[in-house]
Amino acid sequence: MNKFWLTISFLILNIRAFAQEEVEMADQFRGEGKIYVVVAVILIILFGIFFTLIRLDKKITRLEKEVRNKEKE
Repeated sequence: MNKFWLTISFLILNIRAFAQEEVEMADQFRGEGKIYVVVAVILIILFGIFFTLIRLDKKITRLEKEVRNKEKE
């Protein structure tokens, strides 16, 4: 789990480094208030991906435990 948070922090730092440049399209989105929609959609997609990965990891862990228990029998 520590690797997960380390990866996330590096991604955030990387995004912040590139965010220093002014982008005309981003300024236009900010001016029209559409940037919040873009950010919300991106966050929803990321949360969906993370939720799916966490759920998949739990299922795989459960299956690995079942396989280990059957091998011991």
